[in-house]
Amino acid sequence: MSTISIVNARIIDPATGYDEAGNILIEDGRISAFGPNVEARGDIIDAEGHICAPGLIDMRVSTGEPGRENRETILTAAKAAAAGGVTSIVIMPETDPVIDDMSLVDFITRRAEEAPVNVYAAGALTKGLDGQTLTEIGLMTEAGAVMFSNGTRPIADAQIMRRTLSYSASFNALIANRAIEPSLSKDAVAHESDLSSRLGLAGAPAAAERIMAERDVALAELTGGRLLIDMISSAEALEVVRRAKSRDLEIACSVSINHLALNEVDIGDYRTFAKLDPPLREESDRLALLKGINDGTIDVIVSNHDPRPAGEKRLPYSEASTGAVGLELLLAAGLSQVADGRLDLMAFLAAVTSNPANLLGLESGLIKIGAPADLIIFDPDRPWVCDSDALLSRSKNTPLDGRRMTGRNHKTICQGRVVFDSSL
Repeated sequence: MSTISIVNARIIDPATGYDEAGNILIEDGRISAFGPNVEARGDIIDAEGHICAPGLIDMRVSTGEPGRENRETILTAAKAAAAGGVTSIVIMPETDPVIDDMSLVDFITRRAEEAPVNVYAAGALTKGLDGQTLTEIGLMTEAGAVMFSNGTRPIADAQIMRRTLSYSASFNALIANRAIEPSLSKDAVAHESDLSSRLGLAGAPAAAERIMAERDVALAELTGGRLLIDMISSAEALEVVRRAKSRDLEIACSVSINHLALNEVDIGDYRTFAKLDPPLREESDRLALLKGINDGTIDVIVSNHDPRPAGEKRLPYSEASTGAVGLELLLAAGLSQVADGRLDLMAFLAAVTSNPANLLGLESGLIKIGAPADLIIFDPDRPWVCDSDALLSRSKNTPLDGRRMTGRNHKTICQGRVVFDSSL
């Protein structure tokens, strides 16, 4: 029986609000005791007064595998996740072939056996992500899919979305849809604003998010389906979610860490590494989203890890691919906002641990006796500078390159095994 003790830690469990100095005892991959009076046994890990919290759960990770392994494999993504303090990742279905049946979910599950962290699959909502032909959500749920998404492509047809939510309700499946009204966002490469006008870039208005969010909230209310409004980026969409939650609807929403750390000014002089989907918006939107985390309106923060080779980014702005890597930066970028006084530490940790665990029905995401020992030890005050060349991800595309950060992960433990140690 393997036994590990984490000693001299500031233990934080966002699920319960627990925040106290103490030790954690891990036996056979699970937490067997924690608190100030726990006696250390077995192998000792000295946290040196740093924070020990549940490992992060990232609900939106894109890889190239299967089909485009030059971008990222499941294994390289998992290693990057471990370095960043992420112990569970959900793979988006936009692969080649698309994860739209049981066999592809099973493929992800089998590949996950080699990974240092927990890897789950998100099943596609429609065949080939065509937005029209519903997949077998029930069968993919049985195969292990933890949620369902149409990737970056929203389901534009309201009748199809209604059927999807109705069908999924019988399985209690979580349905994620992007808040994008396609006709208002067609060919857009930036946020519609004075800045995009000066740069001559086609822009998508924030209203495009609000319109789709309002439609999906209405359909969720009509059908009783579980809805995740995926990666909002504007104050307008946030208000839609806030009103829906005031009516006790089963609605959740997520936001990308990029939209909490950056705004439209960061695209600078056509800086393609800051070309994201959804586009970076105004500073007022960023501040509203941070407030939405603090007051609980926004449930989940994701990395939106989307690796792209340099050849896809080093192009004219309108031609360059969207996307940024984020698995290794999710924790640090959030802690940097905590250090700036914009983000509450407990609210941030809840949005990357217990909240996604609750939505996905996972055992992890909390510090509890009997729970899986998926834990991280991090220094919330450590200053460092992001160097994209040092990232473990196969692709290095990040708008945070060269940015001063505060807070860094030291150790990652997944299922009771140390899978990352910064001292090694």
